[in-house]
Amino acid sequence: MKDTFSTLCVLGAFHMSNVAAATIYLAGDSTMARGGGGSGTDGWGQYIASYLSLNVSNQAIAGRSARSYAREGHFNTIASEIQPGDFVVIEFGHNDGGSIAPIDNGRTDCPGNGTETCSTTYNGVAETVLTFPAYLEKAANTFKAKGAHVIIASQTPNNPWETGTFAYSPNRFWGYAEPAAEVSGVKYVDHGGYVASIFKDLGVTTVDSYYPNDHTHTSVAGAKVVAQAFLKGVVCDNLSLKSYLTTTSFQGGLSHTMTDEQRINPQPEADIPYTGIGDM
Repeated sequence: MKDTFSTLCVLGAFHMSNVAAATIYLAGDSTMARGGGGSGTDGWGQYIASYLSLNVSNQAIAGRSARSYAREGHFNTIASEIQPGDFVVIEFGHNDGGSIAPIDNGRTDCPGNGTETCSTTYNGVAETVLTFPAYLEKAANTFKAKGAHVIIASQTPNNPWETGTFAYSPNRFWGYAEPAAEVSGVKYVDHGGYVASIFKDLGVTTVDSYYPNDHTHTSVAGAKVVAQAFLKGVVCDNLSLKSYLTTTSFQGGLSHTMTDEQRINPQPEADIPYTGIGDM
């Protein structure tokens, strides 16, 4: 797995093609969704439309985890709409933590990074809960079978300047995203790493202004920077989506290196053991 900030992005001869309009579907939580977490915040999803020559279908929904998004049928909805050549971005993690027992909130995934399952009852309905990467892999494989180009992205960071000193410490779901992409045979963008890198350069005053209510949900201005960070990752990682870009002028530029002293190697939190007791 790549270090969070060990990215070297060098743009060579870049060609912005006028390919026929496709659609990019976005699956995620409030950090991606229109309206964000409410009260002056916004998600980054719709802002990529300003930089792409394709249609953007932002189907992110506030408060969702990979599990609840799947259970409510939203992955299936996207699968029913996509056409060969479309793109799908999957980004979750903010709402996936916690414990299924003693009270199941309907969002927590089964602990683990493989095929582990947990049994629970949520809202009176028995449910077999998968791990976080299993939900991503299942969705990615479904979209691939439809002929879509799939990108799994790591979650956006909480305010890394919250304490006044820069500290980027993503949770375990950041660490699950890239292996899920590898297992599924789809592309990966370390969105969290790109955002954190730009936020470090911008400094505490500017970044604090991007989080008006809490340390998770960004303002409109912050959401626009987060959107640019994702597209910067698309270019730096040489994804096919870059052919649809109408510009490469992004926050933080296109060439970025970090010294060994500046690199951060996050230590994801441990899984919470599953006790086997659901919400009965």
